[in-house]
Amino acid sequence: MSKCEQCIIRQFNSLRALTREELVRISGCKTSRFVKKGEIIFEEGENVNGVYCVKDGVCKLSKLSSNGKDQIVKLVVKGDLLGQRSLIGDETANLSAVALNDMEVCFIPKNEIMTDLENNSKFSMDMLQQMAHELKSSDNSVVDMAQKSVKQRLAEVLVYMHDNFGQDKDGYLPINLSREDYANIVGTATESAIRILSQFKKEGLISTQGKQIKIENLQNLKLIE
Repeated sequence: MSKCEQCIIRQFNSLRALTREELVRISGCKTSRFVKKGEIIFEEGENVNGVYCVKDGVCKLSKLSSNGKDQIVKLVVKGDLLGQRSLIGDETANLSAVALNDMEVCFIPKNEIMTDLENNSKFSMDMLQQMAHELKSSDNSVVDMAQKSVKQRLAEVLVYMHDNFGQDKDGYLPINLSREDYANIVGTATESAIRILSQFKKEGLISTQGKQIKIENLQNLKLIE
């Protein structure tokens, strides 16, 4: 098990604001966990009682709508924290977290994080800034849903996937989302997502092999309206 004070992952989240002594203390009480693809990390309505630091892998955060359909709110990647909003708001999880590939996460108990929030103002400010950034992204997503076409939103998701996850040795996006996942990210029916992806394929913007997608023309994909 790696020690928090030696872990490079903390540089990507609010844990970077903690002192070495605080990191050593947290390292002594954290637990590491390997999560298999498709496994639930926590569910909506659950008491998380701490935060997860994503050491490796990607998960989706989703919310169950009134019609029983999952709306994917965000993809969480290596270096991100999970559960901090529930912890600070002292409420149950508002979203569910499910692994999209094999993951490694570290769980830090609530009382340890609260101690640092109370005693380290730099850590508290960093956490607040991170939450403000997430709120801004959420605002932008609401506007995008209202003003951008499904086609444009789906193109932007593919560009986001390319820019953030790169490609595997064969040129495909390394994260294999289902067509239903793509539909749930952009807020449309699965059939519509399949139809639009087929259109992108015909236009030479992407190519596919099973669930795998390869970006063939990134610049034109960015120009979709």
